[in-house]
Amino acid sequence: MEGYQKRVIKEKKELDEKIVKLGAFIDKSPIKAAVPDAELARLCAQYFVMTGYSAILGNRIANFNE
Repeated sequence: MEGYQKRVIKEKKELDEKIVKLGAFIDKSPIKAAVPDAELARLCAQYFVMTGYSAILGNRIANFNE
């Protein structure tokens, strides 16, 4: 496995951990009440973009052997 491939795998793993934490943060009821709507919308947008990026990294990883 190439060095860059290992880095991509590590990046995806770290990103996925952040996605889980952000999702858990967004889903907490007290947070929804305390965070202004505009900020909650930005957090949701960030979550959406992060999950898309993770999917792209997953696709790259799946095609490393091409």
